[in-house]
Amino acid sequence: MSERILILAPRGRDGRVIQDVLQRAGITCQVCDDLACLHACLQGNVGGALVTEEALTGPEVEPLLALCDAQPSWSDIPFIVLATRQVGRRSALAAGVLERLGNVVLLERPVNAETLASAARSSLRVRRRQYQTRDLLLERERREHDLRLLNETLEQRVNERALELERTQGALAFALDSAGMGSWDLDLVTDISRRTPQHDRIFGYAEVLPSWGSEHFLQHVIEEERAEVIAAFARATATGVLDVECRIRRVDGAVRWITAKGRSSYDVTGRPVRMAGVIMDTTDRRMTEDALHQAQKMEAIGQLTGGVAHDFNNLLTVIVGGLDMVLRRPEQTERVMRLAGAAMTAARRGEQLTQQLLAFSRRQMLRPQTLNPNRLLLEFEGLARRAVGEAVTLRFELDPAVDPIRIDPAQFESAVLNLVVNARDAMPAGGVVTVSSRNVHRDTKATSERGIAPGAYVMVTVTDNGTGIDAPTLKRAFEPFFTTKEVGKGSGLGLSQVYGFARSAGGDVAIESELGRGTSVRLFFPPSVDAPAEEPAPASNKVPLRPASNGETVLLVEDDEQVLAMAVESLEELRYTVILAHNAREALDHIRGPARIDIMFSDVVMPGGMNGAQLAVEARRLRPELKVLLTSGYVGEPLTSKPIADDLDVLNKPYRRDELAQKLRVVLGRG
Repeated sequence: MSERILILAPRGRDGRVIQDVLQRAGITCQVCDDLACLHACLQGNVGGALVTEEALTGPEVEPLLALCDAQPSWSDIPFIVLATRQVGRRSALAAGVLERLGNVVLLERPVNAETLASAARSSLRVRRRQYQTRDLLLERERREHDLRLLNETLEQRVNERALELERTQGALAFALDSAGMGSWDLDLVTDISRRTPQHDRIFGYAEVLPSWGSEHFLQHVIEEERAEVIAAFARATATGVLDVECRIRRVDGAVRWITAKGRSSYDVTGRPVRMAGVIMDTTDRRMTEDALHQAQKMEAIGQLTGGVAHDFNNLLTVIVGGLDMVLRRPEQTERVMRLAGAAMTAARRGEQLTQQLLAFSRRQMLRPQTLNPNRLLLEFEGLARRAVGEAVTLRFELDPAVDPIRIDPAQFESAVLNLVVNARDAMPAGGVVTVSSRNVHRDTKATSERGIAPGAYVMVTVTDNGTGIDAPTLKRAFEPFFTTKEVGKGSGLGLSQVYGFARSAGGDVAIESELGRGTSVRLFFPPSVDAPAEEPAPASNKVPLRPASNGETVLLVEDDEQVLAMAVESLEELRYTVILAHNAREALDHIRGPARIDIMFSDVVMPGGMNGAQLAVEARRLRPELKVLLTSGYVGEPLTSKPIADDLDVLNKPYRRDELAQKLRVVLGRG
């Protein structure tokens, strides 16, 4: 504001006198000649007006009054009116003028200088506060305006972000749906989840279910894998990472493989409160991977062909040569016994080698077991030595105190053989491969980013002193189809198969290497709390035969005529009554008939659309009390991904008569 007082005193020298008085008091003044001048000056910034009462007359006063009436809400111009002492009341016209001026201080003349200066200062203070109020109001209006603009801008930005989020969510949902993935978000406190439609479609539902929690999910997981899935979710709440692959049964009864991946979040106390992620049907992928893994294993077996062929030719030389000499001079009993014993020993060695090859190719029955890894490694030693060849030294450094682990023996041997073959290839000029085992403890730092729980593990290590692996290659070592070998010499599936096996067993795999110094691959498996399976007792020729004791009847199911003839001769020599069937259809006809059948002895692999395991299920349905013994040397593709029931006994081919007799008595002796 302008710190000045306007003065209107048109009579004589009153204006100049008043100006002198105020200026001596340090107050800025401006003398106006008439009402028009005062009216014009009041439209600017002033501190107030000092006016003589006689100047407020005539028609010229109306614009001044109109100006006062039209002041904004914050303004009330202070007027100091010098009135002449008079007798009686003012006229209504004079009183109306003073009322319309509003903020009036009326001083009767004569007025001393001190009073006049004090009134002027008071007017300036009042006007100053009015201008402060104006500034505050203007500032508030400005802020309200800015806030209004900000709100409008914020609302616009929120709308834009909402549209952007909606587009992003739509694109994500489209991408997930295109990839066959469903997303889920589970509240761990209420066990209620939000899902996309694709999630529920994976489980066979045409529409999204109104509610879904962990129990709904577990109900779809096949029973034999349910405990492992529960354990995986428990680990996820501790580690923050969920990575589970299992089989589910859809509402239409179809069994499918699914993979669920997610992460946990926690509240301020560290309690897990939420888990979110994606789920996908991986059945087709697993079928493709199984085929590729099988091709990779066949590739490794091809690398073993030379050594295996050499061993088999040696065994056949003993067998063929011995039988040839027996046929030439059958009357020499002592010589026949000696040659037959040598041929039998060679045949048993061939059986062991065949079983190792079938185990590696995963054409044997899959039965995860709790086993001592040292036992598996020692049984596998012969095959491993054939794989590395004569230029490489193979060492086994096994800790006798190592804990048992629960694994599929075939997958374990396949993984170790892959590592041994890789180690051999890394030492073209020869070297040393060391296979070791020991118990270790892995802390949180070592496991936090691996999705497994810290604690005790059994570590199996394959180490070589070969060429080593550079850092870029090491980062991609476990990628499927990645290989540094020449075309035709490697599929790039070996280490990815090892990684998949270790993770599916609840463990982990780590690789360390240095160029020119060699490579170490470490497999980690959680120890099993179950007791390890007992080692099979070695066969002995002195075990007495156990023939039939009560004229039991055996239903023999075998499609190979030569094997059938041998089995009939063995069973009849053991004094069993034998009923023959060449396939499952003939066997079921006998089972539906009236004949006495105490036990069914069936091959697993048979033509006709029904294998031995399926026949056993149907036979037990028809005759619940029927005992069943299966035999197999090769189970074929249909059974490699689904284990034979644990309550079915299996006699591996080739078998001897005493082994058959003992197994029959064991099965028949069960209540």
